[in-house]
Amino acid sequence: MMKDDIEKVVFTEEEIKKRVEEMGAEISRDYADVPEGLFCVGILKGAAIFYTDLVRKISLPVQFDFMIASSYGDAMESSGTVQILKDLDYDIKGKHVVLVEDIIDSGTTMHYLLDYIRLRKAASVKICAFLSKPSRRKVEVPIDYCGFDVPDEFLVGYGLDYAEKYRNLPYIGVLKKEVYS
Repeated sequence: MMKDDIEKVVFTEEEIKKRVEEMGAEISRDYADVPEGLFCVGILKGAAIFYTDLVRKISLPVQFDFMIASSYGDAMESSGTVQILKDLDYDIKGKHVVLVEDIIDSGTTMHYLLDYIRLRKAASVKICAFLSKPSRRKVEVPIDYCGFDVPDEFLVGYGLDYAEKYRNLPYIGVLKKEVYS
């Protein structure tokens, strides 16, 4: 069972739901004067669950798109080189873009994506991350909407994975060290 691999639960399903609702309300307030709404870009795969929960809590029109970008490959540490594995399907010129990420760790990928989106002449770009690990930051990025700051522990669940497992857990937990070492 997956739950047997979890050392402790960091955020329960109820805590996650409450925080996502608060974040959706905050984004809705910040963009209330933008009648055309937002262009939300989910960074796959990790942000998929958070993204779908979040956009349902935004009370404005939302256009959807997704990207896949990685600086990790199959490793547990960032390589420092970002690869875009799936680009945007739509033109974002003049759009108000919110990049939605599950966790910002080293900051390498999000720093690259922020510059990449700005080059495409978006009207504005903000970053929304469910989790942030400031202690692991190698490149600073401005997180406009952050669910929680977390310590340097191996987290899984609610989209976060280890070897493509645990994403479907409804909570965020710390993976036991013996599972990944």
